Amino acid sequence: MKNTTKFTLTAAILIIFVANSFSQKLLKKADAAFEARQYDNAINMYKQAYASASKDKKSGIMYKSGYAAQRINKYKEAETFYQKAIAANYDDPTVYLHLAEVLKNQMKYPEAIVEYNNYKAKGGDAKKADIGVKSCELAQQWKDAPQRYKIENMSLINSKESDYSPSFSDKKYQTLVITSRREGGLGSSEINLGSNHSDLYETKIDKNGKWSTPFILPPAVSSPVNEGQGWVSKKGDMIFFTRCPEEKNIQAKCGLYMAKKQGSTWGVATRLPFCNDSVQFGHPTLSADGKVLYFTSRMSGGYGGLDIWKCTYDAKANVWGQPINVGPAINTEGNEMYPTISDDGKKLYFSSDTHPGMGGLDIFVAEAGADGKFNKAVENMKYPINSSFDDFGIILEGKKPRGYFTSNREGGKGSDDIYSFNLPPLSFNVKGMALSKGDDRTGAGRGEAVELVKVKIIGSDGSINEFNTTKDGNYNFKLKERTTYTITTITDKSTKSVSFTKGYLASKDQRVLSTVGVDKSKDFIADFELSPVVPFIRMPQILYELGKADLLPQSKDSLSFLYQTLVDNPSIVIELNSHTDSRGDAAKNQELSQARAQSCVDYLVIEKKINPARIQAKGYGKTQLLITDEVIEKAKTKEEKEALHALNRRTAFKILNWDFVDPNAPKTPEKGKDVKKSNEDEDEE
Repeated sequence: MKNTTKFTLTAAILIIFVANSFSQKLLKKADAAFEARQYDNAINMYKQAYASASKDKKSGIMYKSGYAAQRINKYKEAETFYQKAIAANYDDPTVYLHLAEVLKNQMKYPEAIVEYNNYKAKGGDAKKADIGVKSCELAQQWKDAPQRYKIENMSLINSKESDYSPSFSDKKYQTLVITSRREGGLGSSEINLGSNHSDLYETKIDKNGKWSTPFILPPAVSSPVNEGQGWVSKKGDMIFFTRCPEEKNIQAKCGLYMAKKQGSTWGVATRLPFCNDSVQFGHPTLSADGKVLYFTSRMSGGYGGLDIWKCTYDAKANVWGQPINVGPAINTEGNEMYPTISDDGKKLYFSSDTHPGMGGLDIFVAEAGADGKFNKAVENMKYPINSSFDDFGIILEGKKPRGYFTSNREGGKGSDDIYSFNLPPLSFNVKGMALSKGDDRTGAGRGEAVELVKVKIIGSDGSINEFNTTKDGNYNFKLKERTTYTITTITDKSTKSVSFTKGYLASKDQRVLSTVGVDKSKDFIADFELSPVVPFIRMPQILYELGKADLLPQSKDSLSFLYQTLVDNPSIVIELNSHTDSRGDAAKNQELSQARAQSCVDYLVIEKKINPARIQAKGYGKTQLLITDEVIEKAKTKEEKEALHALNRRTAFKILNWDFVDPNAPKTPEKGKDVKKSNEDEDEE
């Protein structure tokens, strides 16, 4: 029995020893794969080693598994690993930072903010934590209020593998050079990533406007090792690209290469002289004038990880100058990469994992100052150009707000895909109706549609447009971006509605609207209400001295209404008429009303300089009462009766015709001749 017990105990110890030995060997292999960046293999081996690993090893295995998953963009899996590491009391605060990052990569911004603060509270880098919190807050805002860019996956040229870093290789933007790990390349599988080697391909737009299937560039450019980001000069005579040589048991560094055009193909590629083989170089971009090359490197003298550098070509000496760092406004302690420069050299686009962004790599733009240096604060291109995944390698079609970029966002065809983007033009319109005020005495005809109203729209860009309202009173007009408009109406005797066919009076009403600063398409509404021509148009009350025709001072202000009507409607000829109530002698009333009408006309002609041919005085005495004596007699009080008599004592006017032509008015220029602008107009232009 004792022997049996000893044997069982010995067997158990042996099993444990063998298991521990196996676990330690597997863990060493997993760590080796991890250090070699063979992340998929490392994760699988860590999973096997975890079950038999000692308790003190488990939290570290979970942390490294999370880190490996994060590196290959398996963010949900990484989140789980990091949470398990924290639950197992992993004591390095970096785990909270990485957990925050993968939460951010999944657009879980509130949860990510919690973990950034945990990272800070556990003794992590406070500056890095604060930047993380700020970037999450901004990212949420950008996601909630996206930019107007329209994004589309370039499915015709993307494969199931990684396709990235597009660049134009012709002046018409009809040909792209891309980097791809698709099947059919020149190299075998790469051990670190477990995918094909990357090669340079070209694709063109065919006569139907579709992109052709990418074809690999000649062996002088594409090779059995990794090539990345090709950039063809504007002249089409040179191509710059990244190449990463491979040597057995040696970790060779990527460098920048250049090949010249030889006939219809490319010549032998040579490494640029400033690229030493002890430092990484990549992502070349050539300025439109061919004088400045931008690229990414880890050279000493930078600000952190990968930095963006530039060097200038000396045409006389036929050599490239020494690299210069583009500065701390762009480069950070993190990684800045994939630079591209606008055709005018004023904007540098790049990607960064450190400037406040939405997650992973975000695309930023830096604007050059008057000295040509990029010292201003960089601007995030926001959502939907950027996402919570990696977004990089943007190019634009000259000055047009469209182009291409790379992203590994969800919904793609492969791991990295090329996307197109464009900024659709904003749509601005103004529409409205011309409506009738109706008869001011009875209200009849109010709200009727008025046709043949001339709507005049003057833009701050100098544009002038005129058109008539339709039968239903409507008008509409397409507006331009970044422009302010003034809208007015012009009427004449042809302007009419159902109830009023003798014209409409001009209105001083105007609308001012602007598309300046409006970042969303919009329809503006501008309705106008117009006064119809009725048999007698009432005016503000005109007061005279008792029993006389002399105007009281306040009546001159009342006549301003009629004066303005004559100014606004320069072709009308009117009759100004005066009326009395029913009391008193008819002949005397007639004489008084005529004198009162004439005193109004005299004021307008003598003091206000209205052409006398445009206005006639007419007294009607008590022949055209508004309120009959029978109606007045039925009033209950003396005050009510007096108020009704007062309605009959009135001054009004009616339009006789629209045919007046001012002999002193400027002559209309002959058709086909230019109208000379005033000095004021010339200054504004």
